[in-house]
Amino acid sequence: SVQEFMTFTSQLIVERSELGSRASVKEQEYLCHVYVRNDGLAGVVIADNEYPQRVCFTLLDKVLDEFSRQVSKMDWPSGSPATISYAALDGYLSKYQV
Repeated sequence: SVQEFMTFTSQLIVERSELGSRASVKEQEYLCHVYVRNDGLAGVVIADNEYPQRVCFTLLDKVLDEFSRQVSKMDWPSGSPATISYAALDGYLSKYQV
């Protein structure tokens, strides 16, 4: 499924990325933009080739900064969407989806 592809690809890219790095990786017809902060928190935006790279990294900066303020660092390693509530993500996704 699409969700399985996105989850697997995101995990793989994050695992292969160094702390403090940003990268854009082509996977099939998509570009996967990854940002791994120095504290180990990471995010991935999967977009088509036409979506501006700068906008993807701006979104990642905002989401990761806000997430790190709202969610305890102790919860990051074991957290999942089922155990961590981060309601602001939906707002960011709808704002940046166009």
